[in-house]
Amino acid sequence: MPEAVEDATYRHQDWYAEELVDRHFVRCEFFHVDLTEAVSQGATFTECVFGNVAFNASRHTDSAFTRCTFKRCNLFEAEFTGCKLVGSSFDQCDLRPLRVDGGDWSFVALPGADLRGVRITDARLREVDLTGADLTGAVLTGLDLSGAQLHAAKLIRADLRGSDLTSLDPTAVERAGAIVDAEQAVVLAQALGFEVR
Repeated sequence: MPEAVEDATYRHQDWYAEELVDRHFVRCEFFHVDLTEAVSQGATFTECVFGNVAFNASRHTDSAFTRCTFKRCNLFEAEFTGCKLVGSSFDQCDLRPLRVDGGDWSFVALPGADLRGVRITDARLREVDLTGADLTGAVLTGLDLSGAQLHAAKLIRADLRGSDLTSLDPTAVERAGAIVDAEQAVVLAQALGFEVR
């Protein structure tokens, strides 16, 4: 297994289509690095900082970005499959269209994020911060959203089927046209004080 790179700083580097297989970075900083069409497999980034990094059309499989900070990064058409992003935060990032399949995004901070039309399926998003996020038209199916912060989020026309909505206050979100299944409808009715019989 390659040795972990610790406390390194990368600036203005071209990593276009780079293959990051089983690479490990700890407390590293990446500024203006081009990771367009890069592929990561089993890579780990722990407590790393990404500033103005291009992740456009990058593909990440079974990789981990734990407690990382993403600031002004571009994730246009980025895909994450089975990845772990626990405790990471996104600030002023371009996140559309983003695709997430499986993995653990618990405790991720995405307040106010523009997530219109993103596709996030079968992933764990426990206690994720989506306060004020715009999820209009997003596909958010099969998600563990227990403890999620969703106050003032826009869920207009979002597909929420199969997701845990126990922490959703229906009166505190924009929800016109949002799609839920019958079981979720009962949970939401009870949240509004209805007794379902």
